[in-house]
Amino acid sequence: MADFSQILATRPDFDDSDKEWLHHLVADWQVISDLSFADLLLILQKGDGSYVFAEQCRPSTVVSMRIDDVVGQEVDPWMVEECNKAMKHHGVYKSENMITDGDMNICNTYAPIRHNGKTLGLVLRETNLENREANGRYEWESISVGRQLFSMIAREQFPYTDAVMNQRHNARVSDGFMLLTKDGEITYASPNAISCFRRLGMIDTMPGKNLGEIGTALLHENDPVPETLPLVLMGKAAVDSELNANHSVVSIRSMPLMDEQGRTGAIVLCRDITELRRREVELQTKDATISEIHHRVKNNLQAVSALLRLQARKTKSEEVKKELHEAQRRVQTIAMVHEGLSQTADENVDFDKVISNLLRMSVDLASMKDQHISIDFVGKFGKMPAQDATPLSLVLTELITNAVEHGFEGRKEGHITVSVGREGKCLNVVVEDDGNGMDQEENNGMARSSGSGLGTQIINTFVTNDFGGSVRWERGREGGTRVILDMTLRAA
Repeated sequence: MADFSQILATRPDFDDSDKEWLHHLVADWQVISDLSFADLLLILQKGDGSYVFAEQCRPSTVVSMRIDDVVGQEVDPWMVEECNKAMKHHGVYKSENMITDGDMNICNTYAPIRHNGKTLGLVLRETNLENREANGRYEWESISVGRQLFSMIAREQFPYTDAVMNQRHNARVSDGFMLLTKDGEITYASPNAISCFRRLGMIDTMPGKNLGEIGTALLHENDPVPETLPLVLMGKAAVDSELNANHSVVSIRSMPLMDEQGRTGAIVLCRDITELRRREVELQTKDATISEIHHRVKNNLQAVSALLRLQARKTKSEEVKKELHEAQRRVQTIAMVHEGLSQTADENVDFDKVISNLLRMSVDLASMKDQHISIDFVGKFGKMPAQDATPLSLVLTELITNAVEHGFEGRKEGHITVSVGREGKCLNVVVEDDGNGMDQEENNGMARSSGSGLGTQIINTFVTNDFGGSVRWERGREGGTRVILDMTLRAA
């Protein structure tokens, strides 16, 4: 089944601005559907003159009449004549046919989509007249403003060309709405809208009052005031904002209403987001706490590393000094992982950034002064939590250190390649060098997969026990050594 973008691609006569206009329309037409208590369907004409449903919108304020997804389907043949008439009609076109489907009596109304003097398509509003019975003040006000917004489509007044929407929690019709005159006076406020402003500290009634004056009276000296708030409270522009007062936060969005002469008023949607903001603050506090913990762990590990370095300087045994340097390097490896975790907002670390710096540092530490050994990376590790990042860092640093110390012994130059392949939790890493090769290293008594060296034991233990994986040591394709790690990440 084709989606909206694919259907648009079949219309070469639509330029980028035409397509963008249609995208803006379907991004914001939910409010019309909810206000009208009706299904909306976007209809585009094909090259052969037939029509196709390009997008659809179901109301959240009433049960939808459309159970199935009709996007990509051609409209019924009997509707083609109506679509032809609607495409040429100056304004909103109402069908002369009443459709009966079970216990539903459906009335179809079409709004031609106009943009830059061109008719792009139609918005079909399907209304079940059974939902019009026994309507109260709320329903009639909602339907009335829904009709106004719907008619604005045909006049190229909706969607809004200069809309400024920054909210992450945009208000919806069901959350509460108010109707304003051209001067900002409230003519109607839904029960939910009244409740929102009651939580902000309002005690007066709303109808007959100016919304800008109500909002100003609610604010205290230190309350935050966004720049867009006055525009929203007056309903003069298609913008959104927040009203923060009395320890409550309400998300507000204004949508100007217009006729042929210009702006006639506005509908203002509002939503109480106090609890959402409280949770966001808690999450930010939690993130900051976790980041601080990782930062302190890093500092403590660096202190341990410094103590090991001091101890190594004081010992006279070269063997003990070497082991202390190895312990220091391993502690520093874990510290760098926590440093990466302390710099992110979540508990995942950008492992490519951490391991790149870590392995280059390992090469520098293990190399002799007159050696030049380079390292390259192919592929991406991606993000992973400390549960996986710490042991994987230790495994890779051990492999790199082993390659430098043993694979390039007696050589001035060398190159190491780390290749990564990851799919979900499955991780494959190949570490290959162009050093002396396995034969010479084994002759020199160097530990490998079956050896007893501590580095080899660390590699085998972490890969096998922590990742349920395997380690294979092979001769390189062009000399040197090739180590293949197959692992399953635990918390990816």
